[in-house]
Amino acid sequence: MINREQVKKVALLARLELTAEEEEKFTTQLGSILDYIEQLNEVDVSDVAPTTRAIDTSNITRKDDLQPYPEREAILNSAPEQEGDFFKVPKILSSNEEG
Repeated sequence: MINREQVKKVALLARLELTAEEEEKFTTQLGSILDYIEQLNEVDVSDVAPTTRAIDTSNITRKDDLQPYPEREAILNSAPEQEGDFFKVPKILSSNEEG
C-alpha cells in the first residue's frame, strides 16, 4: 500500500505542489490503482499471445487503380522546370556516393 510520504515524494519528483487534501486524495486513489495492478498480476497470461491492441483492427482502404490524367500537359506546364515528359528536380545525391 502506498503511503502519504510516497505521494509527497512522487509529487516532488513531478514538481507538483499538492495541498494536504490532495495528498490524502491521491494517496487513496494511487493505493486503489496499485491494488488493481496487483489483481491483474495474478491473472495467468502464459497462453496469451502478445498484442499491440486488445481488438483486431485493419485499415479500410480502396483499391489503388492507376488512371492516366487527361490533362498531363497542364500538370507538366505548371512545374517550375521540366525535361521532356518529366518534372526536373534538383539533384539530391552527389556523384561520389556509391549506390
